[in-house]
Amino acid sequence: MKILFTKTAFVLLAVSAVVSSCSKQHETSQKTGITYNDKNNGGYVRFRQTHPSPGPGLVPIEGGTFVMGGSADQDVAYDYNNVKRRVTVPSFYMDETEVSNQDWLDYLHWTAITFPNDRELYYDALPDTLVWRKPLSYNEPYVDNYLRHPAFQDYPVVGVTWDQAQDYCQWRTDRTNENILRESGRMVAWKDLNGGKNGQSAASAEPYNNDMYLNGQQRGPGFDGKKMMPDLSPNAPAGAGKGGKPVRPVRMEDGILKQGYRLPSEAEWEYAALALAGNTQFENIDDGKMYPWNGLGVRSAKSKTRGLIMANFKRGAGDNAGVGGYLNDKADITAPVRSYAPNDFGLYNMAGNVNEWVADTYRQTSFEEFDDFNPFRGNEYTNKRLADPSKGLYAKDKYGRPIKDPAKANRKLKYSELLALQGQRPDSINATTAAPAANGSVAAANAASANAQLAVRNSGKAFNPDLRGDKDTVNLSLYGNTTLVNNRSKVYKGGSWNDMAYWLNPASRRFMDQDEASAEVGFRCAMTLVGAPEIYPTGKPHYGVKKAKTFKSR
Repeated sequence: MKILFTKTAFVLLAVSAVVSSCSKQHETSQKTGITYNDKNNGGYVRFRQTHPSPGPGLVPIEGGTFVMGGSADQDVAYDYNNVKRRVTVPSFYMDETEVSNQDWLDYLHWTAITFPNDRELYYDALPDTLVWRKPLSYNEPYVDNYLRHPAFQDYPVVGVTWDQAQDYCQWRTDRTNENILRESGRMVAWKDLNGGKNGQSAASAEPYNNDMYLNGQQRGPGFDGKKMMPDLSPNAPAGAGKGGKPVRPVRMEDGILKQGYRLPSEAEWEYAALALAGNTQFENIDDGKMYPWNGLGVRSAKSKTRGLIMANFKRGAGDNAGVGGYLNDKADITAPVRSYAPNDFGLYNMAGNVNEWVADTYRQTSFEEFDDFNPFRGNEYTNKRLADPSKGLYAKDKYGRPIKDPAKANRKLKYSELLALQGQRPDSINATTAAPAANGSVAAANAASANAQLAVRNSGKAFNPDLRGDKDTVNLSLYGNTTLVNNRSKVYKGGSWNDMAYWLNPASRRFMDQDEASAEVGFRCAMTLVGAPEIYPTGKPHYGVKKAKTFKSR
């Protein structure tokens, strides 16, 4: 018995030694054999491969193919603007709920404490509460109370323009990643800011900005934490690590920071609202859907909620809530963002409550012109302006954010071309002195100048004819002649508390100018999912993936 125990112990000891030696062995490059994460050979870094989790408030949406516009059974407006089209949507993350009043108050609070003397910034961030005001309706209490009264804190924020929703997405990205870094000690902890334990002041540092931080432009007081990443580069200076070891900020390659929050595309929103994943088995869709729930009706068939309306919408003219004593949808205007049952992706209120902004620019023919993979209309490509090309430093505005200029090309520029572009700014374009045509004709020059002046009168924006479109801020070819649709027309979807049931269909679509707001329009955020698209692999067949062979020097 004693001998058996000794042999077993010896085997276990040998196995543990092998495991220990393997754990200490560094990985090597599959193409050069150079050892990774070794400061002695140049500090080549291989980062731990991860499948990142969603940011706060998001749920994963496994992508796939579906028929965009396929759930529409009628076209009551005769717009012919959602022709059926099969497309593929990649996997992504989406907010479980609409952005609420409390969420927006968090945004306003941060703005007030971070820029206390900038009244304009705070004013621009305020929703338009006057959207509740109607000439022949007594909605004045909502003007004063809806945004700020605690009774409405879990209700969806409204009166927000498309531009304001975009600004919120950027703010949320920065605050989420800043919190991750401060909570993990890779930046100065919250408790140590503003006269805390170590006396570091947030006032000595600009507000955290994701682009600036990743570019290495946010270091020093208010930023550098106690648990920064070790820097293995031989060029790294001595740092604040233990024993003066070099340290560095987090990089995108570390897999720690979240992808940016953004508005979902129209295709993503429709796919997520329809949620056909719950009706799919072995790539076969058992039942189609007309709404985010199964069936053709709008009432619950479950015994405990039988007969109740399944979303917050207007049942008929003059009927926003039902009969007193037995209200049908339990809401007269909006309802709390977690009201009603979620769809098969776990998303609340993808029909009714409030319409939701999406990222797309509206065109009637979008469905016919989209790419069939990840369809989207509205790309406006930008480049971050360089303040110092030799050092790769971004130019920043007074809020510490990178200044972005319209992209000049659809390819990576040569370095000489990049340097040549520095100093050319869109704001230097003179709207009233458009360049003459190539043939030098006076008539062409006069026509260009007339167009420029007309554009300034109509929009107050500079206009410079350019076939590539990168200098054009106003498109006058159709606007005001045959349509009021232009590049500022943005799509919203989903139906609201004041809409009839037709607009609850995920395929329905409407548009509004990006500067306009409504008591019936809110939004939710999305986030790109990086890596493998399969979210729920358990119980499904897979091809095996072999590990690469380790190269050994002889």
